[in-house]
Amino acid sequence: MRGMVPGLTSPVPLITRLPAILQEDEFLQRFLPAFDDAVAPVYAALDNLAAYVTPEYAPSDFVDWLAGWVDIAVDEEWPEAQRRRIIADAAALHRRAGTVGGIRDAVQLAAGPDAVIDVAESGGVSWSATPGGSLPGTADAAVRISITVPDGDEPSIRRRLERVAAGVVPAHLPVELQVAVRGRAS
Repeated sequence: MRGMVPGLTSPVPLITRLPAILQEDEFLQRFLPAFDDAVAPVYAALDNLAAYVTPEYAPSDFVDWLAGWVDIAVDEEWPEAQRRRIIADAAALHRRAGTVGGIRDAVQLAAGPDAVIDVAESGGVSWSATPGGSLPGTADAAVRISITVPDGDEPSIRRRLERVAAGVVPAHLPVELQVAVRGRAS
């Protein structure tokens, strides 16, 4: 919550911004400090603006707001450290969205650092080093994502990862998602 901070002084008192003749006025000397108290938090926020928009340093209540800036739908189940990491990496993820590496990285961030992710795509854009040779991949256009997580509620993990996959896999490709929790496949 932003607002008045007791004892915070303004780095630029308003009385110093007045012409010299008005700076000597007793009424203004008593009246203007109230406004200084009101604008001091504004100066503090502006002086620290870089920290507010850097996910690693942003106040907790700003982290979800920053997610909207980088088009990330925050999942309430993610711990704050994971939210900060996802938001910080969002620009790089958006740049690589739709690629196998980008899909893997986005799912890895959402599943957690201990998850094992395998992404296989059908080879819709492929080439062969042998002239006239067969192309790698399959004729069926699809992305297959296999995820193994150490623990958790499989249905909630599946829903979360389906949302992430839908956001990073090209819209024209069907997604086959396979989630395994502690060795149980689903």
